[in-house]
Amino acid sequence: MSAVLDYFQYVWNQLRSIRVVDVLDILIVAFVFYYIFQFMRKRRAARLLAGIVLLIGILLISSVAQMKALNFLLSNVFSVGILSLIVVFQPELRSFLEKVGGTTFRNIRGKLDASQKAALVPVIREVCIAAEYFSQHKTGALIVFERNTKLEEYVRSGTVLDATISAFLLENVFFNKAPMHDGAAIISEGRLHAAGCVLPLSTNADIIKELGTRHRAGIGMSENSDAVVLIVSEENGIISLAVEGELQRGFDRKSLETALNALLLEDEALTEKVVSRVRGKLSRKGQGGKKA
Repeated sequence: MSAVLDYFQYVWNQLRSIRVVDVLDILIVAFVFYYIFQFMRKRRAARLLAGIVLLIGILLISSVAQMKALNFLLSNVFSVGILSLIVVFQPELRSFLEKVGGTTFRNIRGKLDASQKAALVPVIREVCIAAEYFSQHKTGALIVFERNTKLEEYVRSGTVLDATISAFLLENVFFNKAPMHDGAAIISEGRLHAAGCVLPLSTNADIIKELGTRHRAGIGMSENSDAVVLIVSEENGIISLAVEGELQRGFDRKSLETALNALLLEDEALTEKVVSRVRGKLSRKGQGGKKA
């Protein structure tokens, strides 16, 4: 019995010694590891991390077992490897830092106010009307909704319009003989900021082969920013959303409007349901389709 009491006394003493700084330290480390995991788990960087962990394990084994040649080789690899990784994975590192900064800024800024939400409602409605038209007429479309990450570098690759959004305007932008129909339209602060924009293609090797350049560009944009990207297939009219590097297909006008309201108006109850759906892993279990 005394041993049990001594144990609880020891635990209590350890808990009493914990400072506020210690708790803050643990929370910061947990925050950093959480974002690193979330960022890397669906990208090629995840494979890189697995390789690094394996090499570290081999390095430790070589050190314990006194394998001098192997230990010398791996020690030198690690001494120059960090700089090489920064160069090779510069796009991924940049995207990670932008997303962390965007999340922090959003938390500081707070939720959208009532006037901002009211301004976005008709925009979402007009986009959904246009998406339904594109789907019915098998007209390809790529529409990017800017959120916290600014997309000016992609805006510069297209034509700045700064126009009030309407379904009719979007239908004209993506008319298959229009000069800007092959690029992306970027919506910022409730206005059609630019069209004909060039987006980065995803390098995710797990994307199903039936998806073409338009879908890869939409997924790539969502990987490199916190944007919500709407994609309509030119081949089969399927409406898709790309969020956080992942794609969900098979929306109709009603479900698309629900999803966009949740994601863009920051409706927490709806967002939880929508994001859980959007985060379904890309696989051949989804709706098929030819390249678009």
